Amino acid sequence: MDRISIIQPDDWHLHLRTGSVLNAVLAHSAAQFGRAIVMPNLRPPVTTVAQAQQYRAEILNALPVDATFQPLMTLYLTGATSAEEIAAVAAAEFVHGFKLYPAGATTNSEHGVADIHKVYPLFAQMEKLGVPLLLHGEVTDSDYDIFDREKIFIDTHLTAITREFPALKIVLEHLTTQQAVEFVSAANINVAATITPQHLKFNRNAMLAGGIRPHFYCLPILKRETHRLALVAAATSGNAKFFLGTDSAPHLTGLKEAACGCAGCYNAPVALALYAEVFDQAGALDKLEGFASFYGADFYGLPRNTQRITLQKQPWRVPDAYPLGADTITPLLAGESLSWQLVA
Repeated sequence: MDRISIIQPDDWHLHLRTGSVLNAVLAHSAAQFGRAIVMPNLRPPVTTVAQAQQYRAEILNALPVDATFQPLMTLYLTGATSAEEIAAVAAAEFVHGFKLYPAGATTNSEHGVADIHKVYPLFAQMEKLGVPLLLHGEVTDSDYDIFDREKIFIDTHLTAITREFPALKIVLEHLTTQQAVEFVSAANINVAATITPQHLKFNRNAMLAGGIRPHFYCLPILKRETHRLALVAAATSGNAKFFLGTDSAPHLTGLKEAACGCAGCYNAPVALALYAEVFDQAGALDKLEGFASFYGADFYGLPRNTQRITLQKQPWRVPDAYPLGADTITPLLAGESLSWQLVA
Protein backbone atom coordinates (compact mmCIF):
# COMPACT_ATOMS: atom_id res chain seq x y z
CA MET A 1 0.00 0.00 0.00
CA ASP A 2 1.53 3.32 -1.07
CA ARG A 3 -1.39 5.73 -0.58
CA ILE A 4 -3.90 6.07 2.26
CA SER A 5 -6.76 8.44 3.01
CA ILE A 6 -7.75 9.05 6.63
CA ILE A 7 -9.89 11.45 8.64
CA GLN A 8 -7.78 14.52 9.43
CA PRO A 9 -5.73 13.85 12.58
CA ASP A 10 -5.43 15.99 15.70
CA ASP A 11 -2.30 16.64 17.74
CA TRP A 12 -3.02 16.06 21.42
CA HIS A 13 0.27 17.57 22.68
CA LEU A 14 1.83 20.57 20.94
CA HIS A 15 4.15 23.45 21.83
CA LEU A 16 3.61 26.57 19.73
CA ARG A 17 5.46 29.18 21.82
CA THR A 18 4.54 32.81 21.19
CA GLY A 19 5.60 35.84 19.18
CA SER A 20 7.98 35.31 16.26
CA VAL A 21 8.48 31.60 17.01
CA LEU A 22 4.72 31.00 16.92
CA ASN A 23 4.50 32.81 13.59
CA ALA A 24 7.34 30.68 12.20
CA VAL A 25 6.02 27.25 13.21
CA LEU A 26 2.22 27.41 13.31
CA ALA A 27 1.65 26.72 9.62
CA HIS A 28 3.46 23.36 9.84
CA SER A 29 0.94 22.03 12.37
CA ALA A 30 -2.05 23.73 10.76
CA ALA A 31 -1.28 22.08 7.41
CA GLN A 32 -1.65 18.60 8.91
CA PHE A 33 -3.86 18.68 11.99
CA GLY A 34 -7.42 19.82 12.56
CA ARG A 35 -6.92 20.64 16.24
CA ALA A 36 -4.18 20.55 18.85
CA ILE A 37 -3.90 20.58 22.62
CA VAL A 38 -1.61 23.57 23.14
CA MET A 39 0.87 23.47 26.01
CA PRO A 40 0.85 26.37 28.50
CA ASN A 41 4.55 26.51 29.50
CA LEU A 42 5.24 29.97 28.17
CA ARG A 43 7.16 32.68 30.02
CA PRO A 44 5.18 33.66 32.02
CA PRO A 45 3.07 30.47 32.06
CA VAL A 46 -0.60 30.42 31.10
CA THR A 47 -2.28 29.93 34.48
CA THR A 48 -5.74 31.51 34.08
CA VAL A 49 -8.64 31.22 31.68
CA ALA A 50 -8.22 34.90 30.82
CA GLN A 51 -4.59 34.31 29.82
CA ALA A 52 -5.58 31.24 27.79
CA GLN A 53 -8.13 33.32 25.93
CA GLN A 54 -5.47 35.89 25.05
CA TYR A 55 -3.04 33.19 23.93
CA ARG A 56 -5.74 31.52 21.82
CA ALA A 57 -6.45 34.83 20.11
CA GLU A 58 -2.74 35.23 19.31
CA ILE A 59 -2.67 31.75 17.74
CA LEU A 60 -5.80 32.35 15.68
CA ASN A 61 -4.46 35.69 14.46
CA ALA A 62 -1.23 33.99 13.33
CA LEU A 63 -2.96 31.31 11.25
CA PRO A 64 -2.76 31.34 7.45
CA VAL A 65 -5.92 32.87 6.02
CA ASP A 66 -7.31 29.59 4.68
CA ALA A 67 -6.47 27.43 7.74
CA THR A 68 -9.21 25.71 9.73
CA PHE A 69 -6.92 24.64 12.59
CA GLN A 70 -8.37 25.02 16.10
CA PRO A 71 -6.17 25.46 19.20
CA LEU A 72 -7.44 23.64 22.29
CA MET A 73 -6.07 25.48 25.30
CA THR A 74 -4.72 24.21 28.62
CA LEU A 75 -3.66 25.86 31.88
CA TYR A 76 -0.42 25.37 33.77
CA LEU A 77 -1.13 23.80 37.16
CA THR A 78 0.77 25.37 40.07
CA GLY A 79 0.60 25.22 43.83
CA ALA A 80 -1.29 28.52 43.66
CA THR A 81 -4.04 27.25 41.33
CA SER A 82 -7.41 27.87 42.97
CA ALA A 83 -10.63 25.88 43.06
CA GLU A 84 -12.27 28.89 41.40
CA GLU A 85 -9.90 28.66 38.43
CA ILE A 86 -10.68 24.96 38.05
CA ALA A 87 -14.39 25.84 37.97
CA ALA A 88 -13.64 28.49 35.35
CA VAL A 89 -11.87 25.88 33.20
CA ALA A 90 -14.85 23.53 33.51
CA ALA A 91 -17.10 26.33 32.25
CA ALA A 92 -14.81 27.47 29.40
CA GLU A 93 -15.42 25.59 26.16
CA PHE A 94 -12.00 26.50 24.74
CA VAL A 95 -9.93 25.20 27.70
CA HIS A 96 -9.54 21.43 27.90
CA GLY A 97 -7.47 20.63 30.98
CA PHE A 98 -4.58 21.41 33.29
CA LYS A 99 -0.98 20.47 32.57
CA LEU A 100 1.08 19.32 35.54
CA TYR A 101 4.83 19.78 35.24
CA PRO A 102 6.88 18.50 38.16
CA ALA A 103 9.07 21.49 39.01
CA GLY A 104 12.29 21.30 37.00
CA ALA A 105 11.21 18.42 34.78
CA THR A 106 11.54 20.11 31.37
CA THR A 107 11.51 23.41 29.46
CA ASN A 108 9.89 26.27 31.38
CA SER A 109 8.83 24.01 34.24
CA GLU A 110 10.27 26.10 37.06
CA HIS A 111 6.74 27.16 38.06
CA GLY A 112 5.60 23.54 38.26
CA VAL A 113 4.49 21.48 41.23
CA ALA A 114 7.21 20.72 43.76
CA ASP A 115 5.12 18.46 46.02
CA ILE A 116 2.40 16.55 44.18
CA HIS A 117 0.65 15.49 47.38
CA LYS A 118 -0.07 19.15 48.15
CA VAL A 119 -2.21 19.50 45.02
CA TYR A 120 -4.41 16.50 45.79
CA PRO A 121 -7.27 18.88 46.75
CA LEU A 122 -7.02 20.32 43.23
CA PHE A 123 -7.20 16.81 41.76
CA ALA A 124 -10.38 16.22 43.78
CA GLN A 125 -11.93 19.39 42.35
CA MET A 126 -10.89 18.44 38.82
CA GLU A 127 -12.35 14.96 39.27
CA LYS A 128 -15.61 16.44 40.52
CA LEU A 129 -15.93 18.86 37.59
CA GLY A 130 -14.65 16.54 34.84
CA VAL A 131 -11.51 18.56 34.06
CA PRO A 132 -8.69 16.44 32.56
CA LEU A 133 -5.20 16.29 34.09
CA LEU A 134 -2.32 16.15 31.60
CA LEU A 135 0.86 14.82 33.18
CA HIS A 136 4.53 15.16 32.44
CA GLY A 137 5.25 11.89 34.19
CA GLU A 138 8.79 12.11 35.50
CA VAL A 139 10.35 12.57 38.91
CA THR A 140 13.00 15.25 39.11
CA ASP A 141 15.18 14.21 42.06
CA SER A 142 18.80 14.20 40.86
CA ASP A 143 19.37 10.93 42.74
CA TYR A 144 17.35 9.11 40.08
CA ASP A 145 18.83 8.09 36.73
CA ILE A 146 17.30 10.13 33.89
CA PHE A 147 16.39 6.93 32.03
CA ASP A 148 14.36 5.67 35.04
CA ARG A 149 12.42 8.80 35.93
CA GLU A 150 9.20 7.89 34.14
CA LYS A 151 9.00 4.47 35.75
CA ILE A 152 9.70 5.94 39.18
CA PHE A 153 7.01 8.60 38.68
CA ILE A 154 4.49 5.86 37.90
CA ASP A 155 5.50 3.82 40.94
CA THR A 156 5.76 6.79 43.29
CA HIS A 157 2.93 9.07 42.16
CA LEU A 158 0.71 7.92 39.32
CA THR A 159 -0.33 4.64 40.94
CA ALA A 160 -1.48 6.57 44.00
CA ILE A 161 -3.22 9.31 42.00
CA THR A 162 -5.28 6.83 39.99
CA ARG A 163 -6.18 4.96 43.17
CA GLU A 164 -7.24 8.10 45.05
CA PHE A 165 -9.07 9.71 42.11
CA PRO A 166 -10.49 6.91 39.94
CA ALA A 167 -12.87 9.21 38.03
CA LEU A 168 -10.18 11.80 37.20
CA LYS A 169 -9.41 11.84 33.49
CA ILE A 170 -5.63 11.57 33.11
CA VAL A 171 -3.42 11.74 30.04
CA LEU A 172 0.12 10.49 30.62
CA GLU A 173 1.89 12.62 28.05
CA HIS A 174 4.65 11.41 25.72
CA LEU A 175 5.10 8.04 27.40
CA THR A 176 8.42 6.36 26.68
CA THR A 177 8.72 3.03 28.51
CA GLN A 178 7.37 -0.47 28.51
CA GLN A 179 6.35 0.06 32.13
CA ALA A 180 4.26 3.07 31.14
CA VAL A 181 2.55 1.09 28.38
CA GLU A 182 1.73 -1.68 30.84
CA PHE A 183 0.42 0.78 33.43
CA VAL A 184 -1.86 2.64 31.01
CA SER A 185 -3.11 -0.61 29.48
CA ALA A 186 -4.09 -1.98 32.91
CA ALA A 187 -5.51 1.28 34.30
CA ASN A 188 -9.19 2.21 34.30
CA ILE A 189 -10.87 3.81 31.28
CA ASN A 190 -10.12 7.33 32.52
CA VAL A 191 -6.37 6.91 31.93
CA ALA A 192 -4.87 7.38 28.46
CA ALA A 193 -1.54 8.37 26.91
CA THR A 194 0.01 10.21 24.00
CA ILE A 195 2.99 8.90 22.03
CA THR A 196 5.40 11.06 20.02
CA PRO A 197 6.86 10.22 16.60
CA GLN A 198 10.43 10.40 17.91
CA HIS A 199 9.80 7.89 20.69
CA LEU A 200 8.10 5.54 18.21
CA LYS A 201 10.80 5.82 15.58
CA PHE A 202 14.07 6.12 17.50
CA ASN A 203 15.88 4.74 20.52
CA ARG A 204 18.65 6.48 22.45
CA ASN A 205 21.29 5.40 19.93
CA ALA A 206 19.91 8.06 17.58
CA MET A 207 20.93 10.71 20.10
CA LEU A 208 24.20 9.28 21.39
CA ALA A 209 25.82 6.75 19.05
CA GLY A 210 28.52 8.18 16.77
CA GLY A 211 28.41 11.59 18.43
CA ILE A 212 25.86 13.65 20.32
CA ARG A 213 22.95 14.75 18.10
CA PRO A 214 21.19 17.54 20.01
CA HIS A 215 18.08 17.67 17.86
CA PHE A 216 17.12 14.23 19.20
CA TYR A 217 17.40 15.45 22.79
CA CYS A 218 13.97 15.71 24.37
CA LEU A 219 12.38 15.07 27.75
CA PRO A 220 11.40 12.43 28.54
CA ILE A 221 14.62 11.24 26.94
CA LEU A 222 14.77 8.54 24.25
CA LYS A 223 15.02 5.06 25.78
CA ARG A 224 16.29 1.57 24.95
CA GLU A 225 15.08 -0.38 21.90
CA THR A 226 12.95 -2.67 24.09
CA HIS A 227 10.94 0.35 25.20
CA ARG A 228 10.58 1.67 21.65
CA LEU A 229 9.20 -1.67 20.52
CA ALA A 230 6.69 -1.62 23.38
CA LEU A 231 5.51 1.82 22.26
CA VAL A 232 5.13 0.65 18.65
CA ALA A 233 3.11 -2.35 19.83
CA ALA A 234 0.83 -0.07 21.86
CA ALA A 235 0.35 2.53 19.12
CA THR A 236 -0.43 -0.06 16.43
CA SER A 237 -2.60 -2.27 18.65
CA GLY A 238 -5.89 -0.49 18.09
CA ASN A 239 -6.14 0.16 21.84
CA ALA A 240 -8.02 3.47 22.18
CA LYS A 241 -6.02 4.42 25.29
CA PHE A 242 -3.07 5.40 23.07
CA PHE A 243 -3.21 8.29 20.64
CA LEU A 244 -1.14 10.82 18.73
CA GLY A 245 0.67 13.66 20.48
CA THR A 246 3.74 15.04 18.75
CA ASP A 247 5.22 17.07 21.63
CA SER A 248 6.68 19.19 18.82
CA ALA A 249 8.81 21.78 20.62
CA PRO A 250 10.57 24.48 18.58
CA HIS A 251 13.84 26.00 19.76
CA LEU A 252 16.23 28.27 17.93
CA THR A 253 19.06 26.31 16.34
CA GLY A 254 21.59 28.27 18.33
CA LEU A 255 19.96 27.20 21.59
CA LYS A 256 19.83 23.52 20.60
CA GLU A 257 23.39 23.36 19.27
CA ALA A 258 24.93 24.82 22.41
CA ALA A 259 27.07 23.77 25.35
CA CYS A 260 23.83 23.22 27.29
CA GLY A 261 21.34 22.43 24.55
CA CYS A 262 17.67 22.74 25.46
CA ALA A 263 15.26 19.80 25.40
CA GLY A 264 12.67 19.36 22.68
CA CYS A 265 12.34 18.01 19.14
CA TYR A 266 10.82 20.22 16.48
CA ASN A 267 8.98 17.48 14.63
CA ALA A 268 5.90 19.32 13.32
CA PRO A 269 7.05 19.35 9.66
CA VAL A 270 7.74 15.59 9.69
CA ALA A 271 5.27 14.25 12.25
CA LEU A 272 2.72 12.55 10.03
CA ALA A 273 5.44 11.22 7.74
CA LEU A 274 7.17 9.58 10.71
CA TYR A 275 3.97 8.12 12.12
CA ALA A 276 3.11 6.68 8.69
CA GLU A 277 6.61 5.15 8.39
CA VAL A 278 6.30 3.49 11.79
CA PHE A 279 2.85 2.07 11.10
CA ASP A 280 3.91 0.97 7.60
CA GLN A 281 7.00 -0.81 8.94
CA ALA A 282 4.82 -2.53 11.55
CA GLY A 283 2.35 -3.69 8.87
CA ALA A 284 -0.38 -1.69 10.61
CA LEU A 285 -1.34 1.17 8.30
CA ASP A 286 -4.97 0.17 8.85
CA LYS A 287 -4.55 1.17 12.52
CA LEU A 288 -3.14 4.64 11.84
CA GLU A 289 -6.50 6.39 11.47
CA GLY A 290 -7.73 5.28 14.89
CA PHE A 291 -4.49 6.31 16.60
CA ALA A 292 -4.19 9.63 14.76
CA SER A 293 -7.78 10.72 14.17
CA PHE A 294 -10.26 9.00 16.49
CA TYR A 295 -9.03 7.99 19.94
CA GLY A 296 -7.89 11.38 21.21
CA ALA A 297 -11.10 13.11 20.20
CA ASP A 298 -13.12 10.33 21.82
CA PHE A 299 -11.16 10.56 25.08
CA TYR A 300 -11.61 14.33 25.32
CA GLY A 301 -15.32 14.04 24.46
CA LEU A 302 -15.00 16.02 21.24
CA PRO A 303 -16.49 15.25 17.83
CA ARG A 304 -14.24 13.54 15.33
CA ASN A 305 -13.11 15.60 12.37
CA THR A 306 -14.91 15.13 9.08
CA GLN A 307 -12.32 16.35 6.56
CA ARG A 308 -9.92 13.83 5.09
CA ILE A 309 -6.22 13.93 4.25
CA THR A 310 -4.13 11.73 1.98
CA LEU A 311 -0.68 10.36 2.72
CA GLN A 312 1.48 8.96 -0.07
CA LYS A 313 4.59 6.79 -0.03
CA GLN A 314 6.90 9.05 -2.00
CA PRO A 315 10.41 10.10 -0.88
CA TRP A 316 11.09 13.72 0.03
CA ARG A 317 13.90 15.61 1.67
CA VAL A 318 13.42 17.41 4.97
CA PRO A 319 14.64 21.03 4.79
CA ASP A 320 17.89 21.81 6.58
CA ALA A 321 16.27 24.58 8.62
CA TYR A 322 13.46 27.13 8.69
CA PRO A 323 14.38 30.84 8.89
CA LEU A 324 13.55 32.95 11.92
CA GLY A 325 15.14 36.39 11.85
CA ALA A 326 18.89 36.08 12.16
CA ASP A 327 18.59 32.52 13.45
CA THR A 328 16.83 29.35 12.28
CA ILE A 329 14.75 26.50 13.66
CA THR A 330 16.11 23.08 12.75
CA PRO A 331 13.54 20.30 12.30
CA LEU A 332 14.00 16.74 13.40
CA LEU A 333 15.79 14.77 10.64
CA ALA A 334 16.94 17.93 8.89
CA GLY A 335 18.43 17.14 5.48
CA GLU A 336 17.37 13.50 5.59
CA SER A 337 14.92 11.61 3.38
CA LEU A 338 11.53 10.31 4.50
CA SER A 339 9.42 7.79 2.61
CA TRP A 340 5.91 9.14 3.36
CA GLN A 341 4.45 12.59 2.86
CA LEU A 342 1.19 14.48 3.12
CA VAL A 343 -0.40 15.10 -0.27
CA ALA A 344 -1.48 18.73 -0.39
